[in-house]
Amino acid sequence: ALPAAVGALCRALPPCARPSPDTLRRARFDRPQASLDFWRLLYVLLKQIHGGRWTESDAIGAQVGFVKAALWYHGYGRPQLQRLPADGSAGSRELLLAFSWLLHSLGLLEQLLVRNRVRTGDETSVCTCEDELASRQEGRGEAGPGGRVDVRYLQCLHGRLRLQWRGLHAQHQEQCRLLHKIHLFTSGSHMDQNLEHFSVTETDLIRQPENYRQLLQLLEAETLQLEAFLEWKQLEPVYWRWMETVLDNMAEEGDTCESQDAHVEKRRQPEVTSCCPWAARLTGQMDRLSRDLLALQEQLQQRVAQRRAAWWEKVAVREELQKERFSATTRKIQESVELKLRGLAPLCAPKRHGWGRLVLKSKHPGSRRGQCVSQEAAPAVSAAELIRELQGREASLQRELQQLRQQCRRRLHAAAEGLQGVICISP
Repeated sequence: ALPAAVGALCRALPPCARPSPDTLRRARFDRPQASLDFWRLLYVLLKQIHGGRWTESDAIGAQVGFVKAALWYHGYGRPQLQRLPADGSAGSRELLLAFSWLLHSLGLLEQLLVRNRVRTGDETSVCTCEDELASRQEGRGEAGPGGRVDVRYLQCLHGRLRLQWRGLHAQHQEQCRLLHKIHLFTSGSHMDQNLEHFSVTETDLIRQPENYRQLLQLLEAETLQLEAFLEWKQLEPVYWRWMETVLDNMAEEGDTCESQDAHVEKRRQPEVTSCCPWAARLTGQMDRLSRDLLALQEQLQQRVAQRRAAWWEKVAVREELQKERFSATTRKIQESVELKLRGLAPLCAPKRHGWGRLVLKSKHPGSRRGQCVSQEAAPAVSAAELIRELQGREASLQRELQQLRQQCRRRLHAAAEGLQGVICISP
């Protein structure tokens, strides 16, 4: 079943980065012929995950550097991989291990299938989740020389950001207007009663029937890839058992190399002692130094034990002294947490994140349209409900903005009080 599992894995990968099963077999034996193919495979897959562009003409040095940095970013800290040469001439088995780690830890195939799927409907992003922004933390930002920031530079950046945001908003409004036109003019034409209108892709296919062949090829390729993914999920345990044998072989080869090195050192030592007359004296000095080191190590352990015991005694005394103060502080913290939880109760509604298909809302009250149909046939989400959630989020952000403005005013007043002969006029 191993060839079937490896073949299903290769077919489940995107066509632009699909290796041959023979490449994985060569990498299992650390053949240098598979190194370049594996560097390119990891480069293309990681580029797709990070949303970057890649070309066939990218230099091998750039590919190797990007793969090492991306794997380190995702938490793969194996030093043997970072020590591989930058020309991609070796290390196919290490790359096989990294590829398998990505399959297991990141859900590589699932992410690639979601990113590369064929989109036939008019979809929009639906997200009511609040991100934990690092900018909300204290001490954020970088200051200039002396801890100062040029306010004019910040105002310039703010103006650019507002201009770009207005342009993006205008483009989004124009897109929504054109989508509404298409949905309105094609209303009642779709066979699906939940949709009843065509999407942009379907309208383009009606106007240009020759594009049907290209879409059909894309859908067939995606279907084959999904079938290969289902086959891979059934044969996945076979692949991981095979990877266990790869790890065992690597461990055995490592032990063999270490034993050979130790044997070589043992063979070299008698030759040195027989050829050099002062070797016996040097060996005696080394023995005395080793005994002195052992004695110092014992003394150090005794000192550490004594310091640790004294430290624990101090900690116990301090805990007894601060016990009452700690209980009072705990009560205050609990009260503040309860107040914050009461304020966060309206924000604990179920959050939504993902993509949904845009469907034109019908004017008839009994119609089932006017909802944002999700990908997984989950309960539909109406636009009015999303608008209410976003309005609540906007209100909370406005309250936070008012609090920040009040804090800034207080800081400005405090700074102005320390200036003599200066009149500050607020804008």
